[in-house]
Amino acid sequence: MIKSVKEDGTNLYFPEIKKNFGFGCMRLPMKLKVKVDYKEFSEMIDKFMEEGFNYFDTAHMYVGTKSETSIRDCLSKRYPRESFILTNKLSSNCFKNEEDIRPFFEKQLKACGVDYFDFYLMHAQSSENYDQYKNANAYKVAQDLKNEGKVRHVGLSFHDKAEVLDMILTENPEVEVVQIQFNYRDYNDAGVQGKECLEVCRKHNKPVIVMEPVKGGALVNIPKPAQKVFDDLGSNLSYASYAVRFAASFEGIAMVISGMSNMEQMNDNLSFMKEFEPLSDKEMEAVNKVCDIITDTNIIQCTACRYCVDGCPQNINIPELFACYNAKKQDKGLIKWNSKQYYNAHINNNGKASDCIGCGKCEKICPQHLEIRDLLKKVSREFGK
Repeated sequence: MIKSVKEDGTNLYFPEIKKNFGFGCMRLPMKLKVKVDYKEFSEMIDKFMEEGFNYFDTAHMYVGTKSETSIRDCLSKRYPRESFILTNKLSSNCFKNEEDIRPFFEKQLKACGVDYFDFYLMHAQSSENYDQYKNANAYKVAQDLKNEGKVRHVGLSFHDKAEVLDMILTENPEVEVVQIQFNYRDYNDAGVQGKECLEVCRKHNKPVIVMEPVKGGALVNIPKPAQKVFDDLGSNLSYASYAVRFAASFEGIAMVISGMSNMEQMNDNLSFMKEFEPLSDKEMEAVNKVCDIITDTNIIQCTACRYCVDGCPQNINIPELFACYNAKKQDKGLIKWNSKQYYNAHINNNGKASDCIGCGKCEKICPQHLEIRDLLKKVSREFGK
């Protein structure tokens, strides 16, 4: 395990990036869950920049398509363009053919209030959508945009098996960076294949950007026996710190991005990433114990990315219903006792778990490869019809 930051504080793989920690803008501070809280988001950006960090990650679909314009109003309008690094993505639901890509890209530039993106990623690549990108010559269009100065680096984000990633990188050797889901829970997971995907990136000599280091909060809200393992270390560090530092501790990792949704999370992350130190052997041993405990706990490994929600014909708030189920199973005090009330609140004007018609649209787009249809049946049995 090595550090990914040089002595002068610049990134080992991309010198324009400061440090090795980025601000993921998929989960932003919200007002009444419908509007981004510009005041708090701006304060979080200010704190992030003041502490010497400069990497921001977004996509058109994030925060119900509000992420890009929030970045424009809270970042791009308030800071010189050269002072920050901005990553955006080409999502499969935003184009059908090659002719659609450039107009959509220009729309993204305008939405973010910039005239170029530092990184432009082919979004959520998998065996399900890769042919769409190939048929539309998306990788070539991205390279053309780079040659025109509208993109600095071309890459991809990935949600599939390692053999699929190997195939994509073999066919597209010009790709400069790969974003993968990588955390201690998924490191040896047969579905996500975190370890294997990292090894494929190393094989192709591609620096890695890590997403979901805390697995959508699942590695923060851990079971009580797992909490005790970390508490016994006596370091007073947050549970998030072990997850983020685990992800940043491996060779080949250029950047770890965290989706912070309030100032408390921001301050906590910066406290241990400002002067980053890889996990010690003792900490790594504790992480492995915690991973075993979590694996043995009967909870749903959902990261609440909400990709599954938009296309659901029954309008089921799938992540929220999974969270209610997990809270009940993990014995989280008051939340356990009120889990039925929370469940009822989430099905108000929305579908119940039992309303699932089994169309499978959610499973095709789920980055965690969850068997959502079967899991909704479990939720339905837990809370009734």
